Amino acid sequence: MSWRTLIKFELNAIFTNPALLFTVFGGVLIYSFLYPLPYSQQLPREQLVTVVNHDQSQISRELIRMIDATPQVKVQQSARSIDEAKTQLEAGEVHGLLVIPENFNRDLLLGKSPVLAYAGDASYFLVYGTIVEGMATVGGTLGAKLKVARMVMSGDNIALAADQFSAIKLNTKPVFNPSMGYINYVVPAVFVLILHQTLLIAVAMLGGGQNEYRLQGGTGYWLRYPAWKIIIVRGLLMMTIYLPLTAYYFGYSFESLGISRLASIGDLLAMTVPFLLAVIFAGMVIGQLIPRRELATVIVLISSIPLIFTAGFIWPPSAIPDVLNHLAQIAPATPAINGFVRLNQMGATFEQVIGWWGQLWLQVVVFGCLASWLMTRAQKASVQQQVVATVTIDNQS
Repeated sequence: MSWRTLIKFELNAIFTNPALLFTVFGGVLIYSFLYPLPYSQQLPREQLVTVVNHDQSQISRELIRMIDATPQVKVQQSARSIDEAKTQLEAGEVHGLLVIPENFNRDLLLGKSPVLAYAGDASYFLVYGTIVEGMATVGGTLGAKLKVARMVMSGDNIALAADQFSAIKLNTKPVFNPSMGYINYVVPAVFVLILHQTLLIAVAMLGGGQNEYRLQGGTGYWLRYPAWKIIIVRGLLMMTIYLPLTAYYFGYSFESLGISRLASIGDLLAMTVPFLLAVIFAGMVIGQLIPRRELATVIVLISSIPLIFTAGFIWPPSAIPDVLNHLAQIAPATPAINGFVRLNQMGATFEQVIGWWGQLWLQVVVFGCLASWLMTRAQKASVQQQVVATVTIDNQS
């Protein structure tokens, strides 16, 4: 059988499979708009809070005005008690609360340190962090203001008092995330994972469906060709489909979202080719191991959360147990995320990511050999199954 006939068979198997097509094209395109949507404003702002003011002094009202003036927090309501504030928080009217204790002004005048209690809706991590950051900043600012005022009243020069209170002044300049937003931080790595997961599902779904048909006693073209031919053709076809989708993510999507792009096309292509091949061959392995094609989606989706948390960009590898670190290296997404992010967002040279590039090529070889062995074993099992069926029919005759 010719290469051309095999290519036609593979194209027909791919483009007549609605679930596979929706996973590839629908998944990639939908996620390109859907996933960045919650981060479109980069950082949460103007989170609604309620205030319980037990002090009712001038300084406590000044504190409330300062909180309301911050970009992170907006004072929406007030409450007479903590229980009332909790009710507002649980009803979703506000996302946080602040409790100013009784004798707040008196304790400040006496040089004591009163305790401000604030809380946020922890079911939304970004909202909670924004509220706590805004209130903590205001509390620290008010404390600094009162301490400097006390030093001035003691006879110190105001400029000297300010310098003595803050001996170290920071001049921070973000290098790899100029906007300090979540889009530049999260999306580049997650887009690589989306490409990884959708391609893995598609290839595993194709192989799983064919494996399911074989286990039911059916035969197909994939049993008549040498395994290495099927691997080459399927690998080239799926890579041809995913190269434009990868270019769409790293090109149009990054440009429309304002994400930095520092790598050259040649470096990106050099990293993309082994990444796609490694994922395709890994998908072939999964496809040969599952008895039904729908299991491909279940298995891959279950692995998504562990992969994203062990890839090394949310938590540093040093903070992840060694066992999980080693397991994460099996997935092509791990070296790919590290390589792509450093090349495209951090401006690394290709020599600085050569280790992850080599790891991807190693995965290509390992997964390719494993897929070839599993396909060859499946072909032999199919032949034996047909021989047994023929013998049984002859005996019955």
